[in-house]
Amino acid sequence: MSSYSDQLDDQVAQAPVSETGPQSLLDRTLDGIAHLCIIVAGVLMVFLIITFGWLVFGRYVLNDTPTWVEQSSLVIVVYITCLGAAAGVRNNSHLSIDFIREGMPRLPRTVMRHLSDLFVACFGVFMAWQGGYLVMENLNRPIPMIGFSESWRAALLVICGVLMVLFSCVNIVQRLLKTREV
Repeated sequence: MSSYSDQLDDQVAQAPVSETGPQSLLDRTLDGIAHLCIIVAGVLMVFLIITFGWLVFGRYVLNDTPTWVEQSSLVIVVYITCLGAAAGVRNNSHLSIDFIREGMPRLPRTVMRHLSDLFVACFGVFMAWQGGYLVMENLNRPIPMIGFSESWRAALLVICGVLMVLFSCVNIVQRLLKTREV
């Protein structure tokens, strides 16, 4: 039988720890949001695979092609891409060529990281703004074969853009406050 202090020590040992110490509530929250984006994208990927299986089965076995699969898959691919992009900004796993930056001395490397995050934040603002415009313009326009509003295609552009801005700005602030190196 273990004592209360042993259990408490075990809980502290299992708490998420970054390179600079225990994670703050903000870090845990943002990491949780990024993780949720990855989970939703993964579930949508599984759904996408199942629907394409149904498409093949319907076309070649039942000789009755389900017409909704193509249009729904286009919407799902947008959702998977946007959610993955937002999580990639938080986790620093987005597409980048960083061998030049990482070969630089500390000051230019830090400046380049800030510039990179600023560019991503600007892109996120533009993405959210234009995505919002697309949502408003397409409210009454249905997607062929599935009947949902075309706004559903663009809705995640707004959410992803906002998340990219949030994650990039937090990266910059934390780097300036020296609570995050990446």
